[in-house]
Amino acid sequence: MLPNPFFPEIHGNFGFGCMRLPEQEGGCIDYDEFCLMVDAFIAAGFNYFDTAHGYHGGKSEIAIADCVSSRYDRSQFLLTNKLTDPFFHKQEDIRPFFEQQLAWCKVDYFDFYLMHAQDRNNYVKFKQCKAYETAWQLKEEGKIRHFGLSFHDKHEVLDMILTEHPEVEVVQIQFNYADYETDTVESRKVYEVCAKHHKPVIVMEPVKGGSLVNLPSRANQILRDLHGGSNASYAMRFAGSFPMMTMVLSGMSNLQQMEDNIHTMLDFKPLDEREMKAIQKVCDIINAQDLIPCTSCRYCIEESTCPKEILIPELFSAKNQHDTFHNWNTTFYYNSVLTGSGRGKASECIQCGKCEKVCPQHLPIRELLKTVAKTFER
Repeated sequence: MLPNPFFPEIHGNFGFGCMRLPEQEGGCIDYDEFCLMVDAFIAAGFNYFDTAHGYHGGKSEIAIADCVSSRYDRSQFLLTNKLTDPFFHKQEDIRPFFEQQLAWCKVDYFDFYLMHAQDRNNYVKFKQCKAYETAWQLKEEGKIRHFGLSFHDKHEVLDMILTEHPEVEVVQIQFNYADYETDTVESRKVYEVCAKHHKPVIVMEPVKGGSLVNLPSRANQILRDLHGGSNASYAMRFAGSFPMMTMVLSGMSNLQQMEDNIHTMLDFKPLDEREMKAIQKVCDIINAQDLIPCTSCRYCIEESTCPKEILIPELFSAKNQHDTFHNWNTTFYYNSVLTGSGRGKASECIQCGKCEKVCPQHLPIRELLKTVAKTFER
């Protein structure tokens, strides 16, 4: 395992993102599976965990306490948490919320603390509430080791934030080969802003919420012809192949995914020229399909309350599967599983826009739900 070039306390360049933990029926986190994943991760020599209060509706932090901090000495793991927009309204709210996060995770400090999901809109609130200043005070008190931000917006917005806050030590961005040149996520341009300001980068969504695992058949064959690793491994290696990358996070949901990522990242090798050319061909195929670029982060249903309880990510996934494979299963799944249990249909959207305000991908969700309805509700 190579030493981390930016933060020596981080072991390697692979982190455990705790946004998509294994679940049992009913939505409860599967602690047995999670513990197995934690044990495999730490046994392989890695030590970086990432969470936030909104993940799994507040259950992620509790799972961290029960499966990590209660089972391992504090010196054996690093923990990142975040200050998220819906959970504070004024500066005086920040410190009590932070202290509660420590209690939920059963730790005395966070190794990294990030201003969460910064964009041009919520940054105004963070400024008004002096969130950056408050977090820096917590760092000076020793309750935070490193201070940073996670980001979901255009590159010029990040440039503005880093210019106004040069004290930021690290930036977490969405970075994957499918979003590298997109006009929405702007992975390349955002990364270049980080490099301009000399900020180490933590990668989130390297596999684009699993989209780069289940590739269209033609794209899948291109990677299989390389006779290398899994589809996920090529996505992880792409994300880690850039010089300012300090950490590639993966939100894993089972032990098999964990083991595949450990195999990829333990003896990390950047993509070579042949592999990069193959990745470009895969991108061309993906872009030609015009699928909904949803990563299933679930911000739209966990950090905003849909009045009609529409399972937006699941509906978008069904739509993409329908357009990719053109089979009857997706229509059956839509009718019997997604909307048959009393959850809202796509056509029942009341156009309130709450979902769009928190979407990291800046998707026109209301319009996209209309296309979902046209596909499945004829």
